[in-house]
Amino acid sequence: MKGNEKLITVMNALLADELTVINQYMVQSEMCKNWGYSRLHGTIRKQAVDEMHHAEWLIERIIFLDGAPTVSKLNVMKIGKTVSEIIGNDNDVELNVVREYNDAIKLAREVDDQGSVDLLTKILKMEEDHVDWAEMQQAQIKQMGLENYLINQTESPIIS
Repeated sequence: MKGNEKLITVMNALLADELTVINQYMVQSEMCKNWGYSRLHGTIRKQAVDEMHHAEWLIERIIFLDGAPTVSKLNVMKIGKTVSEIIGNDNDVELNVVREYNDAIKLAREVDDQGSVDLLTKILKMEEDHVDWAEMQQAQIKQMGLENYLINQTESPIIS
């Protein structure tokens, strides 16, 4: 099915966002694992997997619309050097992506592409969950202090 060229271009830009953040999240997840923050490692890794699904769905939709998915373009990654930077950078990226998905949904409505509206809305809701998670982490750090927050991100030691 021939899709709207402008919408396909926007979806490719969203695909670049998703492919970039997959890499960013995987690196940061492994950093957290290396630091001993296994709970953060698991959560950030799960978010990377969510982003992989988003990329897959966008690729499927672009191909369905007779477009060519651009998988070789990545945006600049913002790899945090501390847990606070990781969460802050990820929140900034997700807030930007939420705006971009909202704009893409408006465009899809303008060109009468309800299938794309439905897909983009599904992804948008997942991205909003990522924003919500990052904001909760930032609130916890502010309320309990970074050290107490980080203690909660480790597994309980096994005493033998």
